[in-house]
Amino acid sequence: MEKLVIGGGNRLSGRVRISGAKNAVLPIIAATLLGQDSPSVLDEVPSLEDVHTITAVLRELGVKAEFCAGTNQLFVDGTVIGRCEAPYDLVRRMRASFLIMGPLLARCGQAKISLPGGCAIGMRPIDLHLKGFEALGASIKIGHGFIEAAAPDGLKGAKIYLDFPSVGATENIIMAAAMADGQTVLENPAQEPEIVDLANYLNVMGARIRGAGTNVIKIDGVPKLTGRGYTIIPDRIEAGTYMVAAAMTRGDVYIENAISEHLKPIIAKLKEAGATLEEDTEGIRVTCDHRLKSIDIKTMPYPGFPTDMQAQFMAMMAVSEGMGTVTETVFENRFMHVDELKRMGANIRVDGRTSYVTGTDRLSGCQVKATDLRAGAAMVLAGLVADGETQVGYIHHIDRGYDNLVEKLVSLGANIRRVDE
Repeated sequence: MEKLVIGGGNRLSGRVRISGAKNAVLPIIAATLLGQDSPSVLDEVPSLEDVHTITAVLRELGVKAEFCAGTNQLFVDGTVIGRCEAPYDLVRRMRASFLIMGPLLARCGQAKISLPGGCAIGMRPIDLHLKGFEALGASIKIGHGFIEAAAPDGLKGAKIYLDFPSVGATENIIMAAAMADGQTVLENPAQEPEIVDLANYLNVMGARIRGAGTNVIKIDGVPKLTGRGYTIIPDRIEAGTYMVAAAMTRGDVYIENAISEHLKPIIAKLKEAGATLEEDTEGIRVTCDHRLKSIDIKTMPYPGFPTDMQAQFMAMMAVSEGMGTVTETVFENRFMHVDELKRMGANIRVDGRTSYVTGTDRLSGCQVKATDLRAGAAMVLAGLVADGETQVGYIHHIDRGYDNLVEKLVSLGANIRRVDE
């Protein structure tokens, strides 16, 4: 099993290019199942474990799917789907595998999928997905460890209201409704840039989707979609992670390919903490030459502060001046990184869904673990500024969401390497 070994104290400087967005590419890969007549070619696909997993799921369905790491391209020929059942051993690795249910229902009229796995950061129920499918006319059967959906007469457009703006449910319902008979109106959907990217790709394939990124999405179903080429948007969470790394290490880093419009809350909070940010059409430059000030953050659905940046900001606040609060409203179990940060000397007190972080002058390197994807990023950031050596275990979580993390950090001057335990 591999781990990361980090020597703290190096100031980061230089340029780093952000890869395609993990949270955009996974639903788009699932959506390639809707493409008939010609294959889809996706550009700017990051080389991540999650990408490899969902690609393997497609192959299990009898779809031709090939990823080229050298060009970051994914070729998917979904003209023929051989089966409509996704195997447990793949789905258990990653919740996003459940995103194939919507496309399979639309394309084949049926789907059977194991109950999903992924990061242990809370319940993240899939009932909103299922309610959406039922509203579109599908029948749902839940068995021992699997979910089966069927719509033998095809899906029908419907008016659907989401109790919570779930990203996954929004994506699954959009994909299912893209080929439903009639119009679907989806109210209170998620508004993330990744939703807009999925809708844009589907529209390139021939779908008729309006309002993605707003509080009402309208989908006029079409009888057929066609495989097409498409370029994935940059990863705003990866960009945010490097922005925090630059500020924490009192560095000077230009983040290429970062889209300011997608990063407003992160930019605002870094400026509030005392970092200097310069935005242009090509990316964002982050500089800092002093100790940061602590801040208060509260995670919210987009366009609020992203839950996927909460752990990284907590690592930053652990070495900032003063006390700040971190309130988590999206997932109920997303403070597992607190104990790991405390092992390094962080002063953090948790009370329900709020953590009180009192900044310390320094953290001390030690052995810690990545309890989930973003927690792993937080431990890496803490290691970059800690005294001595930090060893981060369970890095398979980090590999799920960061493309070439070690190589990119090394290029900025970090002392970090992968080693076999």
